[in-house]
Order: sequence, then structure tokens, then C-alpha cells
Amino acid sequence: MSKLVGAVAIAGGGIAGIQSAIDLASSQLKVYLIESSTTIGGKMAQLDKTFPTLDCSMCTLSPKLAEVARHPNIELMTYSEITGITGEPGNFTVTVKKKATYVDPDKCTACELCVSKCPVKVPDEYNEGQDNRKAIYLAFPQAVPRIYTIDADHCLYLTKGKCGNCQKACENDAINFEDTDKEVEINVGSVILNTGFEPYDASNLEQYRIDHPNVVSSLEFERQLSSSGPFEGHVTLADGSHPKRIAWIQCVGSRSPEIGRNTCSSVCCMYATKEAMVAMEHDPDLETTIFNIDVRAFGKGFEEFYQKAKKEKGIRFVHSRPSGVEVDPVTDNISLKYEAEDGSGIKREEFDMIVLSIGLTPSESSKNLALIAGVEMDDNDFVKTKIDSPLETSKPGIFVCGAMQAPKDIPDTVADASGAASKASSLLSGERGTLVTEKKYPPEKEMGDETRTGVVVCRCGINIGNIVDVPDVVEYAKTLPHVVFAKEEVYACSTDSLEGIANLVKEHNLNHMVVASCTPRTHEPLFRETLMEAGLNPYLFELANIREHCSWVHQNNKEGATKKAKDIIRMSVSRANLLNPLYQEKIEFNKDGLVIGGGIAGMTAALDIAEKDFKVTLLEKESDLGGMLLKFTHLQDGRTTKEVLEPIIQKVESNPNITVHKETELTEQEGSMGNFKGHIKGANVDEDIEFGVAIIATGANELEPEGYFSYGEYSNIITESQLEQRLDEGVDAKNVVIIQCAGGRNDERPYCSRACCTVAVKNAIRLKESDPDRNITILYRDIRTFGVWEELYTKARELGVVFMRYTEDNEPVVSEKSVRVFDHLMNMDFEINYDLMVLSAPMVAPETNELIAPMFKVTLDANRFFLEAHIKLRPVECATDGVFLAGTSQAPKLVDESVSQASAAASRACTILSRDFLETIGNVSVVDPELCIGCGRCTLVCPYKAPELKEVTVETEEIVYITKKSEINPAVCKGCGCCAAECPTGAITARHFTTPQIMAVIKAYGEGI
Repeated sequence: MSKLVGAVAIAGGGIAGIQSAIDLASSQLKVYLIESSTTIGGKMAQLDKTFPTLDCSMCTLSPKLAEVARHPNIELMTYSEITGITGEPGNFTVTVKKKATYVDPDKCTACELCVSKCPVKVPDEYNEGQDNRKAIYLAFPQAVPRIYTIDADHCLYLTKGKCGNCQKACENDAINFEDTDKEVEINVGSVILNTGFEPYDASNLEQYRIDHPNVVSSLEFERQLSSSGPFEGHVTLADGSHPKRIAWIQCVGSRSPEIGRNTCSSVCCMYATKEAMVAMEHDPDLETTIFNIDVRAFGKGFEEFYQKAKKEKGIRFVHSRPSGVEVDPVTDNISLKYEAEDGSGIKREEFDMIVLSIGLTPSESSKNLALIAGVEMDDNDFVKTKIDSPLETSKPGIFVCGAMQAPKDIPDTVADASGAASKASSLLSGERGTLVTEKKYPPEKEMGDETRTGVVVCRCGINIGNIVDVPDVVEYAKTLPHVVFAKEEVYACSTDSLEGIANLVKEHNLNHMVVASCTPRTHEPLFRETLMEAGLNPYLFELANIREHCSWVHQNNKEGATKKAKDIIRMSVSRANLLNPLYQEKIEFNKDGLVIGGGIAGMTAALDIAEKDFKVTLLEKESDLGGMLLKFTHLQDGRTTKEVLEPIIQKVESNPNITVHKETELTEQEGSMGNFKGHIKGANVDEDIEFGVAIIATGANELEPEGYFSYGEYSNIITESQLEQRLDEGVDAKNVVIIQCAGGRNDERPYCSRACCTVAVKNAIRLKESDPDRNITILYRDIRTFGVWEELYTKARELGVVFMRYTEDNEPVVSEKSVRVFDHLMNMDFEINYDLMVLSAPMVAPETNELIAPMFKVTLDANRFFLEAHIKLRPVECATDGVFLAGTSQAPKLVDESVSQASAAASRACTILSRDFLETIGNVSVVDPELCIGCGRCTLVCPYKAPELKEVTVETEEIVYITKKSEINPAVCKGCGCCAAECPTGAITARHFTTPQIMAVIKAYGEGI
């Protein structure tokens, strides 16, 4: 085998590529991020909001873009494509074609002078052709890298030898019409494929009339909703007016075997619901209708989002699929003809706008890349993987993630991306740190005697700028004490704006900085990093939230919003003026891991950590490893669960870096990231343990559906797991009825359990294949065989399984041998006899979650699963640093998803374990021993157990005595300030929230009353 190379090539710069790159670079591996377009960001950069939280997509993405741009170990190769891959695992040669941009990246400053002089207008791809860009362009304002590109197909100089205005206008001599394509070779140890998807081209389906100006694709509609879109967030018809009735048609290019699109695209139902909700926020009188086959709200929080849309927002969901769009030849009005749910026949409705919910399809470039890489594809042109190894291609050393493997949503894509990074990192663990560069900051500048504060007010496109009078606010900021400079930015978080802020610090000799923009939750680290690059202490920064706290909540009161923005900035400046430099401490830490739960997720996470040469302890409270999967016998691909479980159990139990404790639980835990201390107790162990990171993989249980559909009353009513055990022995029943959502999607458990429909259809197929004459009926509310598992649903129908839909307000009535169900399409009751009834019950969180959550100071959601730090971009992380989630501990999911998430959790954990040291936060609390009376109240209120009473010897002029004083451990303190608030003598100071700083804010607020 050749020498291993400590570098990874990532094909695709969407959110998957970005996450993989960050994980790998943070694990001390060199990364080449290769993207075919001019910027990274992918399709997520085009979205307005994300479901189910309705967070601004670009606002959550832009810090990631900046992080990639700034990371010293990530080399961006945009406008490039892979043309060859040769070699073997650990040592590949990747050939990359870098297309000519005709702009020198070292000279371009993105000043935009060239754009104003360019006479050529071209349909703008970013806005889906709904407005124009110039032939020299930047894809979008926050683009990374922020370097202009000349469109060679439309440039007058390159096509006709005329013009050259851009070259004349450029003051930096950045335009190079002699630029040519270049081919380079890079040497890497592994390759990750994640080139994403291509939106289905609705023009292939002429019946949907995408040629009509008021029939748009869902991505076109997304751009219309966006504040950075062609109409600044206003949904607009062809005549310039705004629609009053909008319809969405689902599954355009999905769930359509007749056109070769067999799969469900997984995201369309939810993005249509989101789009309808956001559109109604813009116009509360808007009427919205979503025509669907099934509403596939299967992800975490999705079902609750769907129910809110239906019951609170008034969005109409019609379970019917119109065959096409009709256009009146006289009026040009558009209408839909569909079969009514209530059995009343065919209806026709007219709408002002119709949105086609287009599916996710593999792109031609993805197919070509798969051929270049030599990896197998499935029948749907996705990269072929296995359920138990969903990130591994048929070629060792080459991994896949995201929508190139199957259609999936952002959180699943992000988890996949971290998981793929984990696999690559395991392969190259021995080469960590061999090709990396340490980031260095300039020396920290002296504060000086004069307080000099700068203020930047962000417009956030129109999110702030259309509500708050930003120029007026900027002028007001200039009048505030110690403010020596203030300006506005369109997007303060874009890379050029960040560079501008760093330059402002230097140019105006600023020693304090306030940025008025959005939430510190996502953006504060970004701006603090900028100050460090400018030589300023990061704790001299204050973020004033004038978006979530102002413009978004006062959209109908622009004058009031402007006044409030001034108030917020005045208070922020008053505090910023009093901020002092704070410093972090480097500390050694424990590099062992702990995994709680020995199911498929826990075992995968433990193996991934161990393969990177870190020690890990695996706890399982039962007598056997395997978790919930032990109750089931077969997977969707036909393999037995034993075929999957036995090899991984053998690997875990034989790995020298893994210590397995069965019948063992964690009983106590304290400490923080890098220095956790716990106690484990079990059948053969009762000891203390220390670890640096923890992964919670406690799994889920199948609900015993007592009280639902007569379960427990009759012996011939069983659950899916019980059916699986019987299937191996043989089922003696000619008539089988399966009922979905038995105890789920109700008031007590409002979530969808995600896996139930797929499991039910899989078992129905097994029943039918074992006896083709067997009668099988599935009663359902929505069939949610999302993604590639739609093919199971198709196969079941082909085998003769009967599907009948029921509604939540008219559930089936079950007796001992028959079930009565109302069929809405037939508008009549049916009596179905059965020998065996199977209930698809949801997964529920185990009771142990209630014990573990307070130990690690992590939160459970409303359904008692563990709450992730961010549902889209941090799906495997807890809010507590160093604690991660895997598998069904976070939410119900299928086996392949649990495995991917387990690898993702291991990847995120190992970005910590692979560091040389940890750093404490600067804003820790400190104790003045002269004022401390040793009462211990601080030790009682601290949620992290940072304060500790210690005996000290006190010497006075007359006596020497021993007493107790509080001492705060900076490695554990999180700077919350609880101790400072509780201290009766004022002995404790929360260093970033001192009393003078807080009082200054209160006084500044009072000035606005």
C-alpha cells in the first residue's frame, strides 16, 4: 500500500461539502473543496426560509461560508470540476479542470465598477431567470469567494472581439481576457462525493404548462419570496400585480414511474408547506391550497409544522393530484381539475398562480463524476450504498453523502456530510496534522487612553432595511458617546464586509466595535473572529440584534421599528464602551470518549472514534448489544438484521480501543468538555470514569399501543415488531389488516415516527410473497415511504396489497374479527374481516433520557427526545459543548439514517479530541477573596458546578484563621453569571457582564423613555 496522504478532496461545495470540509479541516486534515459553479453554498443559498423553524436560510448559511473562506486548511477550487481519479485508498491522484474566469483573483476587490460598465444582460441563474445579471457577475452578494467571473458565452469581447468595458473600468488591472482553462493534479488520501441534486425540469411535462408566466417552479417561487430575490420578497404575477389565490401541485418529477422518476424527493411536501406559510406572512389574506398524494411530514418537527399550517394558518391540503394545468384560451386564466376527496366527483378551481413542487433528481454532472470515480449507481442514478454503510461507495476510500446518495433534507445532508468526513478521517487518522497550516493572528493592539467605538448597521438585504430607516439610524449612531465612525452594510456577514470591518478597525484606530444586525447565536463568533484578524481583542465586540428583536417583530410599524433600533444601538454602545479585553486559557484535556447506548448508532459511533485511535467506553444498559434492532428480523433490502448486527458487534467487542460495559448505566456526571467525570454502575463494574466528549445514543422504544384500536383486548392484534418475530416462524392468517399511526400523530404524541410506514410496507411485502393469496389491507393517514423507499410502496401495490386512507377525525373501529373504515373517495363505510391485525406504533423516548439530560445539562424536546443545538445545521450537537447525539435518541429514524448520524456525531466529537489543547472562554466569573464570606450560595445555583468552596488561611494584623472561600474553575465556567447575581456581598464578577456595564445599558434605555 502506498504512503497515506493527509488530505481529502471534496466534490461539491453545497452545504454537504461545506460541512465535510469544516469537520475534516478541524480534525487536522488538508481539504480541497471543489465546486463547479463560481461560489460555494449550493441550493441552500437560493432558499428564503427553512422549515420547520422558518429561519432565514442565508443567515444560517453565511457564517459557514465565511468559516470555509477563512480556514487555513481548506483550499477552495471553485469554477472547477474533477476530470480524473486514480490511485488507491489513502493515496489518490485527482485531476481537476479549473475553468477560466478571466478575472485575476489576486487583484479583484469586488468593487463592482466592471458591472456598471458591462452592457450585456443575461438571465440570472441565482434568481432562476426571473431577472438579469451582467456578463461579468458575482452569483449573489454573500458569495464565497467574492471574486467576479466573466461569462465567456455572453461576453462581447470574448465572443465578438468587441467592448472590453470591464477591462477599461477596472482600476486594479484584474481583467485578463487571455485567461485559459487549466488542469491541475492534487494528491489526496480520500475523496468525498456530494455534488447534490438537480431540480427536475418541469418543461418535460407539458401538461403542467410551465411555459405560462403564472405557473412557476417551487425554486422560482422560493426566489420570489426571498428579500434578495427579483421582487424583493413580494410574490408577483406576470402583470406586476400580486396573487390572491395560489395552488401548489406536489410530486412534479417525483413518484412518477411513467417518466422514470420512481423515488419520492423527501422534501417537497415540507417546502411547499413552508412556502405557503411564508407567502401568507407577506399577505395574510392570501388563499393557499396544496394538492398532494400524501403529506410526507416525517422529520423532526415536521408533523407539528404541518398541523400548524393546516389548523392555525388555514392552508388547505387537498389529497388529490391534478393531471395538469388548464389555460383558458380567451382569458389566459389558469385552473386545476381534480377529483374531490369527498367522493363528489371532478371539480375545477381557478388560481392566480400555480407552483409546481419539483423533485430532486441526480444531475448529469453527478452521473459523470460517479463514472470517473468508478463507483456503482443504483437504478435511480443515485450512488449505490448499503443500509448499514450508507456513506461508503463500492470503491474503498471514496465516500458519498447528501442528495447524491438519495433525496434528502438539509439536516440529513449535514449529518451525512459529517459522517462521510468521519469515514475519511478514520482512513487517514495516522496522517493528521501532516499537511495543515496553523492560523495566526496579528499582535493584539494596545487599547490606548481614548475610547474609540465603531458602529456598523446591517441592512440584511431588506430584512432590516425595508423596515428600519438604516441611514437615519447610522446618522444617529454617529452622535452617541465615543462613536468615532458609523456606516451601513447591505450584508455585514459577507466576506467583503467582514474584511471591511477589519479595515475600519485599523483605519480609524477603533478599540470597541458594535455591529447592529441579527442574532448573536449564529453571528457573534463570526464578528469576533474578524476583530481578532484586525488585531483587536474579540471581547471588545457587541452585537445589537435589530432584526429578530426589531424589524421582524415590528414589520407594520416602520417608524416605531426605527426608534427601537436606535434604542437598541444606544444601549449596545453604552455597554461596548465599557468592555475590557478578556483572555482565554489553554488547558490540557482528556482525549477519551464515552458513548451511552449500544444499539446500531452507539456501536457505529464508538467504532468511528476508536478507528481514529482514541479510546472510548461504550455503555449498554441491557445484557446484549444491538438495541431496538434486536426486536426486528429483516431490513428493507431483504437482509436479516443478524447479517448487519453480528459483524458490527464482533468489531466493537474485538477493538482494543473500545471498552464495553453491558448491563451498565451512567449514574453520575459532572464537569465540562474535555474534562467530564462520571460514575458507572453495572453487573460487573462500579467505578469512576473520565472522558473528554460524550455521545448520547440511548435509542428509542416501540410504543405498546394500549387503548388504540383494541390492542390488548384481542390476542390477534399485535405490533410490527411482534409480527416480524412471527414472520420468521410462519404466519397462519389469510386476512391481515395493518393500521398506521397507532398511538402517533395525536395530541399525546404529535410527531410522526418516520419509520413506521416503511416498516409496514416491508412487512406487507413479506406477507404477500410468502403467500400470494393472502389478503392484506393497510389503513393509513399518509403513506410516508420517503426517498428511495417509495419503490417498496410501488412493489406492495403491484403485489396486490390494498391501501385505504382514513382521517384523524374518523378513525377505524376495530372489533375482534373485523374493522370498519370510512373510505372518502368511495364516500362509504367498509367492513373488513381479518385474522390478524398489526398496529404500526410509534417510537417513543426511553425513560432514561429524563435521567441523562440533567447530568449533561442538555435539553429534551416536547416529545422527550434530546434537543439538538440547531435543527438544520447542528443536528448531532447539543447546546452543551462536547455532548453529541446519535440515532433515535434525537428523533425516530431508519437504520441507515441512524448509522449516518452516528458517524456524524463521532466526526464532530473527534474535531475536539484531535486538538492539541482546549481553550477556556474569556468571559468567566471571578471571585474577590476579600469580599467572599464563604456562604456557598454560588455553589448551589451554578448549573455547571464551577464554583467550589476551599479552605484558605487568612492572616490579619491580630489573628490567623482558616476559613472557606469560593474559587471558580475557569475550565468549567460558562460565564452565565448566575453566581454573580446570587452573591450577597458582590464578591463575584461576571467579567463580560459587570455591574457598571449592566447599569450603563439600563441608563441608556432610560434615555429613550
